[in-house]
Amino acid sequence: MFFPGSRYEKAGTYTVTRPDGKTIKATKPALPMPSRPQGFHRRLEGQRLDMLAAHYLADPTAFWRLCDANNAVVPDELAARDVVGIPAKGS
Repeated sequence: MFFPGSRYEKAGTYTVTRPDGKTIKATKPALPMPSRPQGFHRRLEGQRLDMLAAHYLADPTAFWRLCDANNAVVPDELAARDVVGIPAKGS
């Protein structure tokens, strides 16, 4: 269901039963796994996380790794930051 390399790829699922009796399968939340940044990037106006991920990690869909490196659960947490920690390519 999730693309290879997604932070949700191995997150697992759980089942919830609604009040009407219908069961729904949901994905477990993928919490950040902070790692020590290899360096930092001062963002310029208009720079999106996918652009930074493409440049530093060679994968625009790896923006979530930037979130992990900055202990941010959602990308919007990094929107207000001027400086973003950059994880190592292999971490």
